[in-house]
Amino acid sequence: MGKLVVTEFISLDGVIEDPGGSEDFEYGGWTFEYDRGQDGDQFKQDELEAADAALLGRVTYQGFAEAWPEREGDPEMGSFAEIINSMPKYVVSTTLEDPGWQNAHVISANVPEEVEKIKGQYDRDIQVAGSGTLVQTLLENDLVDQWNLMLFPTILGKGKRLFGQGHPRRKLKLAEDRGVGPDGVRVQIYERA
Repeated sequence: MGKLVVTEFISLDGVIEDPGGSEDFEYGGWTFEYDRGQDGDQFKQDELEAADAALLGRVTYQGFAEAWPEREGDPEMGSFAEIINSMPKYVVSTTLEDPGWQNAHVISANVPEEVEKIKGQYDRDIQVAGSGTLVQTLLENDLVDQWNLMLFPTILGKGKRLFGQGHPRRKLKLAEDRGVGPDGVRVQIYERA
């Protein structure tokens, strides 16, 4: 059975909104102010290579579908674009009918049940990148097996947060904690306790 891994760029105050600058958030693109270095880039590459499939919310999916197909073959991207373009992708959306990206499938209802089915189809990770609304649904239904957080040394003061009010308590164990790059960015991996 596959392991559901949520991967997020996150600020010290828990904000995950618009780290890449494509969503019209006041502080959009905040991660680009920091150098995560080769270690940070390698972590993201290794994380993707460990996944059999991607599970995404509609907003993140549409951003990825717009960006990654045109980056395939770009020498600066290495194999990253090729991997993400070819892997199976599942997008959770009640409005999107035709995903329009190769190997993409729409989940429009019964999200917890469909996610359990997807976990049963794969042996390795199912990666959830960004996708704040979807992550809340996964959290509410206790479907997340691992949290991969790339923590940036900034306080944004506003924006969508990874963990909001009202979720049941979850006990986790820290599996990894290390600095990457010269600007104080950290990788923290948490697993179920």
